[in-house]
Amino acid sequence: MTTRDAAADLDLDVLVIGAGPVGGTLATTLATAGVTVAVVDAQALRPMELPAFDGRAYAVAASSRNLLAAAGLWDLLPADPCAITGIRVSDSRPGERASPLHLHFDAAAMGEEAFGWMVEARSLRVALNARLAALPDLHLAAPMTAEVERRPEGVVARLSDGRTIRARLAISAEGRRSALRSAAGIGAARVDYRQSGIVCAIAHERPHHGTALEAFLPNGPFAQLPLPDASPEGDGERARAAREGFPHASAIVWSERSSLAPHFMAMEPEAFAREVTRRMGDHLGRLRLVGGRWSYPLSALQAMRFTDTRLALVGDAAHGIHPIAGQGLNVGLRDVAALAELIIVAKAAGEDVGAPKLLAAYQAARRPDAILMLGATHALERLFGNDLAPVRLARRLGIAAVDRIPALKGFFARRAMGFAGGTASGLLGGRGIMPAA
Repeated sequence: MTTRDAAADLDLDVLVIGAGPVGGTLATTLATAGVTVAVVDAQALRPMELPAFDGRAYAVAASSRNLLAAAGLWDLLPADPCAITGIRVSDSRPGERASPLHLHFDAAAMGEEAFGWMVEARSLRVALNARLAALPDLHLAAPMTAEVERRPEGVVARLSDGRTIRARLAISAEGRRSALRSAAGIGAARVDYRQSGIVCAIAHERPHHGTALEAFLPNGPFAQLPLPDASPEGDGERARAAREGFPHASAIVWSERSSLAPHFMAMEPEAFAREVTRRMGDHLGRLRLVGGRWSYPLSALQAMRFTDTRLALVGDAAHGIHPIAGQGLNVGLRDVAALAELIIVAKAAGEDVGAPKLLAAYQAARRPDAILMLGATHALERLFGNDLAPVRLARRLGIAAVDRIPALKGFFARRAMGFAGGTASGLLGGRGIMPAA
């Protein structure tokens, strides 16, 4: 996939480096509103549309769904997302029954459609690719690299095919190893959790009823997240599992000590499924592994600042958090909503979309929330990773107390959905673009 007008240089409003979920959503949001955008990515995007189910999925908060809809992406998802209508939080140990002192959230009881939706990673990639190719104000160059020079008056990017892109603002959506962040001399604080995340999907006998499980275990949190049921028709792995009595599916996000993760990753599928059951419980009946298994080191990152001359950082280029709350992508999409709104308003007013005052407003809007999310997830990981008996009892009592205080439950539920008091935004349905953790 290459940019349209392949032979011509480009003079545009915004240059986005990185066409992943955050960068792609930002580019499509801007272009949908009439902002001219170029997106450069070092990878070819079509091969990322994996034809088979691979087990990877995103938890998309309710506020993030509004943004994906505004960008024209939600209706392009080829596979139906699965609504998360319930969340159960418990404290446990592998092989033991979960404590009866638990916390349960029910969306219907709170007057909400859902807390969020599970979206397959391949499904979002298909939607992004289709939307990136369809928008007339968006120019995509992939696979392509760019040498970016930022000057007080604007940005000049020289592509690896010899063409030049001039823009008012460069945006790094390159991930944690952002070259633009490094070139700007922006430092980043890092935390190594000495844990690995294990990601996979399971097919199971009994329905999940749209309920997600977050179990806090001594070696790290364990989450089961609902996925859509599979049709028994077809010849894919999910279809075969459905025909054999496993029609329901869930995604698993399992945090484990880095020293033990390779042991679990090397297990035969049947033994691995037994380890999943030991941590999750048997409420979903028999289960089997479907798709692949993925493992990656867990760490946190916080950029010292989110902006520089003609530069803004979004998503993992600006921050990265522990997956304990399942909010990593959603925090990045909150960056998208805040920055896109500022750019769209400036463009409509005939103002410079890369001006210092716009960048200062973006940093003021987003860095405090990102720091709060980092601190909250870090504190949760430390609190729930402690297996001392008095601490374990205290946190179980705390969980039970929250379950019995409706106002406090509502507070946490609204933040799980990505909503909180703040600046109203049309991009997020007028329900706030700067939610707290």
